[in-house]
Amino acid sequence: MAKVTRINHATLVVDDLAAAAGFYRDQLGLEPLPAFDLDFPAQFFRVNDTQQLHVTEWEDTPSFRGHVCFEVDDFNVIFDRAKALGVIDVRPWGKVRRLPDGAMQMFIRDPAGNLVEITCPPDYPVADRVFADELAESGDGILYKSGREDGRGDRGEGASLYHED
Repeated sequence: MAKVTRINHATLVVDDLAAAAGFYRDQLGLEPLPAFDLDFPAQFFRVNDTQQLHVTEWEDTPSFRGHVCFEVDDFNVIFDRAKALGVIDVRPWGKVRRLPDGAMQMFIRDPAGNLVEITCPPDYPVADRVFADELAESGDGILYKSGREDGRGDRGEGASLYHED
């Protein structure tokens, strides 16, 4: 049977391509790439050697909880930048936290309102000032609690944002 081998790209819909392109280029450090000769506004970005982010301008409404997640090379710097910009959003999934696998989790909004999760590997040294901030929860292994008490789906030890190939 054929299977998925990797995520090639994710597409986010924005209402102002210039503002969104500036955010992903200047705040998250993504490299702009040429897009195909499309008949609608679009900007492609390199995430790494095999993955891209596509940003397209439409009049769609962004999702409140749906998101794309990016691993960053310096969580502390991204946290400070996101806080200064006022783009950290704790409403959909809670405060900045360390997950049970040790990875960090933070949610931000781009200029169009798209939710973007920011993470780093479990062994990344997060600054104490991050956990002391009012937008963060201190402690390890903190999960968002929705209050829905509906545990459908696979659960178990070993759950992680990071796994070996």
